[in-house]
Amino acid sequence: TRPDRSRTEISVLSDRVTDVGSVDFPGYYFDEDNIWDLDKFKKNLKVSITSLDQETMVFEISGIDASIANAFRRILIAEIPTLAFEFVYIINNTSIIQDEVLSHRIGLVPISADPDMFKWFQHPLPGQEATHTDYDTVVFSLNKKCEFNKNAATDEKDPKRLYVNSEVYSGDLIWKPQGRQEERFADNPIRVVNPDIVVAKLRPGQEIDLEAHAILGIGQDHAKFSPVATASYRLLPTIHILSPIEGEDAVKFQKCFPKGVIELEEGPDGKKQARVADVRKDTVSRECLRHPEFADKVQLGRVRDHYLFSVESTGIMKPDVLFIKSIAVLKSKCLAVKSSLQNIFSD
Repeated sequence: TRPDRSRTEISVLSDRVTDVGSVDFPGYYFDEDNIWDLDKFKKNLKVSITSLDQETMVFEISGIDASIANAFRRILIAEIPTLAFEFVYIINNTSIIQDEVLSHRIGLVPISADPDMFKWFQHPLPGQEATHTDYDTVVFSLNKKCEFNKNAATDEKDPKRLYVNSEVYSGDLIWKPQGRQEERFADNPIRVVNPDIVVAKLRPGQEIDLEAHAILGIGQDHAKFSPVATASYRLLPTIHILSPIEGEDAVKFQKCFPKGVIELEEGPDGKKQARVADVRKDTVSRECLRHPEFADKVQLGRVRDHYLFSVESTGIMKPDVLFIKSIAVLKSKCLAVKSSLQNIFSD
């Protein structure tokens, strides 16, 4: 008999997905009590990190509703403050790249600077002048001029050897400490995250001379402020083998899934038998459901409250730090709603 998984799993069939319906309250089902229980929530909530390095984190979180998981994703993309170039003052640009395109390219260069060390820049009202301080603005300069390489061979065709400064890189943006910044950031000087991003290409006689000012912002205002390249999640796949799949069928069944999902082992009668090895590697392609021999032998699904999260940082901050910051942002939102509700009911 097929197990009833409608409460815990979404069913994935060959032509449709079922058991996806929701009701008014997250986590509420028709025969369950919806009273909030903190102890029960703590017991069901589980977080485990699968992999973590300077730029990428993969982790699992279960026991929460999809709305909460999606809130973390949206906050990571759009609501964590970072520094990015907002003002570009071009002194001289004789390259083939227009000033506005060059400014846009520079704006997208990630900056390694602790946003918690800065205040929000106060944009001036119309007709007023902007006032920058060393607590709300970071200044970088870029000055590159392309010339012929006097030592290049007469038959040289490679621009990098034929010319000097034929390419302008993000690493050519030099930090110019203002006020007490050199003292405040002595242990971790401000710099661009990746010095090898090509900003422009020059030829002899062409020059770029500019100054770029970076301020705090969030991805909601512009993508250049977003601290993540990607932040995504998916539900944990499930594969239930309802009856043994053996012999040549087992080999065929294994090929229906990405490598590592299904393994073959020796069954009781000495034949090869399929078993589920690692469902996390499955992409839920439903390939096995195309074959009639597997129709009543396998049941696919997804666990409705178990999420596989992937966070790829731009390098501004470590991904685990970003996720902690996303929790803090969500907490502040909840406190704001709570305060508003208290004010409503107190009146």
